[in-house]
Amino acid sequence: MTVVADADPATLCDVPSNPVPEGAHAGYFSTRDNVRIRYARFPRTGPVHRGTVCIVQGRTEFIEKYFETIADFQKRGFAVATFDLRGQGGSDRLIPNRKHGFVEHFDDYWLDLSSFHENVLLPDCPPPYYLVGHSTGGLVALLAAARDRLMFDRVFLSSPMVALPGLPLGLNGMARLVGALRFLGLSRLPLARRQDKPQSEASFPGNPLTGDKARYMRSVDVLAVRPDLEVTSPTLGWIGSSLDAMAQVNADEFPASLKIPVFICAAALDRVVDTAATEMLGLRMRNGRHVIIPGARHELFMETDAIREQVLAAFDAFITEQAE
Repeated sequence: MTVVADADPATLCDVPSNPVPEGAHAGYFSTRDNVRIRYARFPRTGPVHRGTVCIVQGRTEFIEKYFETIADFQKRGFAVATFDLRGQGGSDRLIPNRKHGFVEHFDDYWLDLSSFHENVLLPDCPPPYYLVGHSTGGLVALLAAARDRLMFDRVFLSSPMVALPGLPLGLNGMARLVGALRFLGLSRLPLARRQDKPQSEASFPGNPLTGDKARYMRSVDVLAVRPDLEVTSPTLGWIGSSLDAMAQVNADEFPASLKIPVFICAAALDRVVDTAATEMLGLRMRNGRHVIIPGARHELFMETDAIREQVLAAFDAFITEQAE
């Protein structure tokens, strides 16, 4: 498969276990605050034109991780466009240690998404536009849906990062504590947990991400070829900005601010984000619905065939509603 690339580092990684979807075009755009963002777009392969799906990824993720899901959307008649959030993948890293996940303000991800909409979606991708966000990308998508009702027609979320499980001081208490540490100049300090390990064949048993070993190993295969795409521990800056954003979506007034239809898929066995908090948000939304997928771990699009079929069926039904 030949990949058209505007700049050599933007080239998509093609490995046998994770081939590049048909018709890929990869390159860079610059945000309004001059951060260089790697993006890719893909034409539909299905016979019926249905618009464009924009994928916003989770923390540590990169375009290549979604190749299979991109191909699934292409077959359904959607063009697909996606990008690496600032500080990860092939986009500009923001601190000298490029392996540590960092962002100064969660609103910086809004700059990534809105600049992507302006520079890639509007000029190069067919409408209507549908936003799909996973985990951190799900939180970005939720805030975008509340902020601008004209950018996307519908929003579909996979395991959105609405809250984190097991916070000892609760969401607001942890936000205040981390905020104080950031005020002391510790924003770039990484915070690693003892149980956090790089993905490998040895780390698959009991992992919190997926029950599908082949899909789990795809990221390992890609990073073996492109180690420059890897991100490891989050910094206090990333954690603090994310806690502040989660506090926003848990505020009493937030659900009423969602002016476009939202559908949430949550994972029953999620140990990365708090499914109970996600369910509470789903129950409070006036313009949306949610479903909890039994037996699923955090990465719903990387799960077993049986679980992925449920997620894609929910997506199909949600998008089809608009045409009825």
